[in-house]
Amino acid sequence: MANVAEKVNEKYATRIMKAEDYEQAFALWNSLEGLGLSEADSPERIARFLQRNEGLSFVCEYEGSIIGTIMAGHDSRRGFLYHLGVAATHRGQGIAPLLVNEALSALLREGIDKCHLFVMGHNEAGQRFWSANGWEKRDGILLYSRGLESRGLE
Repeated sequence: MANVAEKVNEKYATRIMKAEDYEQAFALWNSLEGLGLSEADSPERIARFLQRNEGLSFVCEYEGSIIGTIMAGHDSRRGFLYHLGVAATHRGQGIAPLLVNEALSALLREGIDKCHLFVMGHNEAGQRFWSANGWEKRDGILLYSRGLESRGLE
């Protein structure tokens, strides 16, 4: 990732993601093929995630508009990355690796030394990106999910 700074020009600026960025970020996420969205991506839940993981998520702006995002958080043991996305018109400029580097650096400052992420099975471009950037696809781990609201757990 040493060449990232050379590829990204001065018109791009990264900064910490804020709850007020939601509208632009959500519009970007909706435009990206392969990025999975759910009810967990509501304005309230994203704001809560950003507050709980303050300073770990980033946006990239171009001429005042958000054209890239990455969300990061941790459970005090492992970091997790979510919603890395760059607008199609700005790809190939080194923005995605720059955002990843920002998030990983922030996680390291929190004392987190390993990070995981989820890629949708049909997201071939995402799989290529992560593999090309040194991430290892794990075998032997199965992901199980369960909604909690309708289970009578109260």
